[in-house]
Amino acid sequence: MTLPASALPVEAPDAFFGVSHSATSRLWRDRLDPRGAARALAIAQRHQLPEMLARVIAGRGVDIDAVADFLDPTIRRLMPDPFTVTQMETAARRLADAAIHRETVAIFGDYDVDGATSAALLAWHLRHCGLDPLIHIPDRVFEGYGPNVDAIDALAGRGATLLVTVDCGTTSIEPLAVARQRGMSVVVIDHHQCGDDLPEVEALVNPNRPDDLSGLGHLAAVGLVFVTLVALNRELRRRGFWSGERPEPNLLDMLHHVALGTVADVAPLTGLNRAFVAKGLIALRRRDHVGHTALMDVARLSGPPEAWHLGFMLGPRINAGGRIGRADLGVRLLLEGDVSEAARIAAELDRLNAERRVIEQTAEAQAEAEALASLGLEDKGSVIVTASEGWHPGVVGLVASRLKDKFSRPAFVVALEPGGIGTGSGRSIGGVDLGKAVRRAVADGVLLKGGGHTMAAGVTLRKEQLAEFRAYMETALAADVAQSRHVRELFIDGAVSARAATPEFVATLNRAGPFGAGNPEPVVALPAHQLIHADEIGQAHLRLRLRSGDGAILNGIAFRAVGQPLGNALAQMRGQLLHVAGSLAVDRWQGAERVQLRVVDVAVPDPGPKTIR
Repeated sequence: MTLPASALPVEAPDAFFGVSHSATSRLWRDRLDPRGAARALAIAQRHQLPEMLARVIAGRGVDIDAVADFLDPTIRRLMPDPFTVTQMETAARRLADAAIHRETVAIFGDYDVDGATSAALLAWHLRHCGLDPLIHIPDRVFEGYGPNVDAIDALAGRGATLLVTVDCGTTSIEPLAVARQRGMSVVVIDHHQCGDDLPEVEALVNPNRPDDLSGLGHLAAVGLVFVTLVALNRELRRRGFWSGERPEPNLLDMLHHVALGTVADVAPLTGLNRAFVAKGLIALRRRDHVGHTALMDVARLSGPPEAWHLGFMLGPRINAGGRIGRADLGVRLLLEGDVSEAARIAAELDRLNAERRVIEQTAEAQAEAEALASLGLEDKGSVIVTASEGWHPGVVGLVASRLKDKFSRPAFVVALEPGGIGTGSGRSIGGVDLGKAVRRAVADGVLLKGGGHTMAAGVTLRKEQLAEFRAYMETALAADVAQSRHVRELFIDGAVSARAATPEFVATLNRAGPFGAGNPEPVVALPAHQLIHADEIGQAHLRLRLRSGDGAILNGIAFRAVGQPLGNALAQMRGQLLHVAGSLAVDRWQGAERVQLRVVDVAVPDPGPKTIR
């Protein structure tokens, strides 16, 4: 008799391969408890799937009846009724009025990838409606985040009667009040966390507002713009706006934008987001969009793009304009129809991205030294707050992310201006809501401005407020940080050997993709493989070669590992047997395909390890 999975006891599995303390001080766990393992077996049997793929699917919490939909996420099936979003119907009507009456619409975006793709998507649709929208992306240094009075005055002076903010606006109460005083209607399309007070606008479309019950708070701003355009298409259809001469635009043609913005903003790849990215990657592979193709060319991306390419290769180049160059370069590229001009803009973004790397490396070294001094030899402190007058505001978020990864705690990095005002970014660890703490700090007068998400936030403060802000965050987050760091675990999806790590095996695992936040890339463990080669390449990466007991060789890479616990362990263990954990990917070079393991952790086997051959 076989017991159903729900009847099995729920208990924490033993340490995977017996690893209780790895090179990165983590406990390795099987992602599946006994109930999950039973569900994986049932999935494999009912859907005729390979065992490892079934384990990956079960490890993402997919029910046995939902497997077919998980393997083929479609926008049509997952798209909700847009009008379930609070004030969406009002927003659609106001945008439809603007299209019908040929108003001058101003789009105010953010300077990151989500903001650029959101602005480009909305502008594309309004152009299809016959409008010529104004687009303003604020300068990160001179204007800062969100709408500001000077920019609003300029847009009003150019005749704008409708202001649409995308990926910003939820907390911009005073600037948007000025917009209304200047005679503009205002529609906000945003996904950032809300404070107690909301701006008085015609429509605030934000699934994270307290009175919204749509359940779409996980969408990036560009995904929310897409849903808004679904509503707008419906409203214009109802009014008879579309015709043979002006056909209704196919929103699926612009999924390139939605996929890029969703991945770059680290939105969870679950539900509708996952469908956006899955179908957007297919669109990108067609290489039929001028701007995206130019971007892939300068990034030297010749093979089919995957989700990680968007986050680590394409997104940073769009971001580079907003970080250290002209903030509107990304939007201009995404809207450009001329191949030569698109290539020129993409090349400029590529140059700025290379310059950004140099600036970032300098700031990172200085911030890391300051963090080490602050934490001390006893590694005390729950939150890192670093600041300097020499740092570029465009790289503080990137540096904060590096510090968060290195020190395993929330980190803020603040760039101080000569006048004593600092603008900074924070990045958090799992289980610690940074945006909520920052909003409270603003309400309590510890910050001039601030807001964000659970995992990332932006702040503005005076130099003399730094000590108070540091103490405030320490008090506010200490308990959550302690809980999050209490047990550091690495969840393993299954064991594999070098011999079994083939391109076909990787393709099988990729059926559970696209991978990213909310749908983590499968982590496999190689038992007792010999580290036969390790050398430094690029920017602090380690190139590795691993050999299984039967002589099969697998190439590996440990990104940014040099000088870190993982890199130190690998450097000291050349020639030794190691349990190795990481994610498998296919490396394509000059027409050849080779599997590569992206190593995230290693551990020394106990005496007499079992091997998989």
